[in-house]
Amino acid sequence: MKYLPFILCTVMTNAAAQLMLKQGMMLLGPASFEGVHPLLKLIQIVFSPWVFFGLCVFVISMASHLYVLSKVEVSFAYPFLSLAYVAVAVFAYFVFREDLNAYRIAGIAFICVGTVLIAQSGRGHAGEVMSVSNSSAHSSELPNETHHLRR
Repeated sequence: MKYLPFILCTVMTNAAAQLMLKQGMMLLGPASFEGVHPLLKLIQIVFSPWVFFGLCVFVISMASHLYVLSKVEVSFAYPFLSLAYVAVAVFAYFVFREDLNAYRIAGIAFICVGTVLIAQSGRGHAGEVMSVSNSSAHSSELPNETHHLRR
């Protein structure tokens, strides 16, 4: 659980990036490639301020996620990314006035319950598993190397 702040940083930066990309695409309007070279249109999209900053925040999110993956099991860390769906849905409701109906609320509730269950499954040993598996990999190599030296 000591890596939970980094996991939540990954979740929140992922959600923030989604919201920035949405804002950028709303300001640009529907992406029409008619009469414009597709590469030029893509450059226009990527370098519009909201989209560009959204992509930069995605890079930060990915860096945070890579750090988390180096410390805990992927089966523990990855499901937390589903909380980004929760954050995006809630913020989209307030910022973009998107619909948040009963089905979406029920889905959000299921995601939250699932994430809590996964968090409980890793309580106290999520980081330890990586270090144990790494040390067992190193110790399993030693007898093979020793056996090779005896030949």
